Amino acid sequence: MALVEATLKANLLTLFDTMKKTEMSEEDYAANFAKIIYDHIKTATVNPGIPVATSGGAGSTSGPGSLS
Repeated sequence: MALVEATLKANLLTLFDTMKKTEMSEEDYAANFAKIIYDHIKTATVNPGIPVATSGGAGSTSGPGSLS
């Protein structure tokens, strides 16, 4: 799936709103912020055809990848 900036923005705004309404420690805020960014990046799709160097020369990926 493609990364959607609007989705990231909406998730961050939800966190900011929650932060205003509740007492959240800096540790909790950082953990929530990091999770939103991490989860957003994990939605990315790595397309096939990315150039790679191998011991036998050069080539490219043949199938879609994933971020792990």
